[in-house]
Amino acid sequence: MDGIIQPNATHATDDTWSVAGRTFRSRLIVGTGKSTDLEETAAAIEASGAEIVTVAVRRVNLSDPKAPMLQDHVDPKRYTYLPNTAGCHTAGDAVRTLRLAREAGGWNLVKLEVLGPPPTLYPDMEATLEATRALIRDGFEVMVYCADDPIAAKKLEDLGAVAIMPLGAPIGSGLGIQNPAMIHMMIQQSSVPLLVDAGVGTASDAAIAMELGCHAVLMNSAIAHARDPILMARAMKAAVEAGRLSYLAGRMPRRLGAEPSSPLGGLIR
Repeated sequence: MDGIIQPNATHATDDTWSVAGRTFRSRLIVGTGKSTDLEETAAAIEASGAEIVTVAVRRVNLSDPKAPMLQDHVDPKRYTYLPNTAGCHTAGDAVRTLRLAREAGGWNLVKLEVLGPPPTLYPDMEATLEATRALIRDGFEVMVYCADDPIAAKKLEDLGAVAIMPLGAPIGSGLGIQNPAMIHMMIQQSSVPLLVDAGVGTASDAAIAMELGCHAVLMNSAIAHARDPILMARAMKAAVEAGRLSYLAGRMPRRLGAEPSSPLGGLIR
């Protein structure tokens, strides 16, 4: 794990991140669960520069060879597939879903999410912790979607989660990062990668996540529901890269008052 990287411009030319022993250059992860047009999905993923794509196991066609298949458009040899448990509302359901994913495709690196009821679909942290324990006992490498809660995040890390993935805002809301202070605290205490997952609506949201020090950003609706998904994917790629560079550069200090843009000392009076 690269842990918390201290801002340093020398990192910018060779800047990678790692999770569960796998190293990536792109810090943008793209979901496929909201996609209806697989050709457009593939084009958007290409435009995003993503190396990891999430796959909602419940929506993947495993039985009908005549039906459209994500694998025919998004090559699993080119991209790292990250099976997830989108739509699961109990720990047992989530664990069964990922066991099925491993049987079907051999995937061991997975994304766990256990959701509470509508309308919030907020992470059910009690069930999430229960499922995390079971999956780690089964030998899975678990990236865990969770509440923006430092205490819960520390418990997940202590259980052996390989990445912590707090929501920026409720799933599909597009509200952006609602609690940047808490996300920052979670980054500061974490020794595994921390990724914002859910709530990103536009490019500036992704840049903010990266400026906070997140290792990566995961999004689905922000691209899939854009008027032009391919153009939005390009925007998100640029935003993630810009936010990361800004974090590495180190922002200027905030001030309560003004400071002249040109020095006043040594002027002719």
